[in-house]
Amino acid sequence: MRDYEDELSAFEEEAEDMYDDYDEYEDDFDTGLEGYEYEDSYDDDYEEEEVEYLSGYEDDYDSYQSTSIGQIDPNDRTLTVVVKNTSGADAEAVIFGANEEAPQPAGVTVTVEESSHKEVREESKSFPFKLAGMKMSVSNPLQFDNVLKITRRTATGSNTIRVYQPRNATSPQNFAQTLIDDFNFEMDVTGQDSLRLTVKDGVTVVFTFTIKARANLGNLLKGNNVAELSRAPRTTGLPQIDLTRKKTVAPRPIRKVKKVIRRRPVAKVKPKPRPKPALRRPIRKRR
Repeated sequence: MRDYEDELSAFEEEAEDMYDDYDEYEDDFDTGLEGYEYEDSYDDDYEEEEVEYLSGYEDDYDSYQSTSIGQIDPNDRTLTVVVKNTSGADAEAVIFGANEEAPQPAGVTVTVEESSHKEVREESKSFPFKLAGMKMSVSNPLQFDNVLKITRRTATGSNTIRVYQPRNATSPQNFAQTLIDDFNFEMDVTGQDSLRLTVKDGVTVVFTFTIKARANLGNLLKGNNVAELSRAPRTTGLPQIDLTRKKTVAPRPIRKVKKVIRRRPVAKVKPKPRPKPALRRPIRKRR
């Protein structure tokens, strides 16, 4: 019985040597990451972060800020296009369309009050612009039944047509049945784009377009952005709306950018445990 107890105690001592802290050094069975170089790196502290604030970041790198884009003069952003049909029958008029240069049908005239239709066509080739907002007045309210066709024709033969219905902008509350004002009308005018409409016989149609943005290649000579925007709100003719829109917008404050520099931690080197003395097991004596 004594030999059995001695053998059992020997196994207990061996187990304690393998799984417990035998001395001041840790054993190799407590983490499960034996042999891994950075097994204790999660306990390491990062070095102190270096924080730097860049105050002029946006001025130097933000090319989309308002100061980098030109401004359109509020008095130089309107196109008044007058279309008349005296042919004796309904005919299709073509507005813009500089590349195609489609001729107008006989008896149909298209004029621009600010300059000329030819000049607008030529300018749209090199200085494309974007229309946002349209007023349309007609001499016959039935003209609103005819849709507007926004057409884009390319040199390769593709032809894209989008249809605009003027009746969507009419309202029973509008006392002038010959006038519509659509704030949501938009159209890009390049050499490929044209606006087509069928004009009834003896009807005069007047379009008042507002230019929202355009490209001015002359700005390249000054080293400025070619884009120009109209920041003044579009005039509607209603004082209660126009005065509300004419509010000054506070300048956007310059946002400071926080630049953080982090460094990788240095892994702690774990000391190797001392070699443990071999365990001597007692030899059972034969009786």
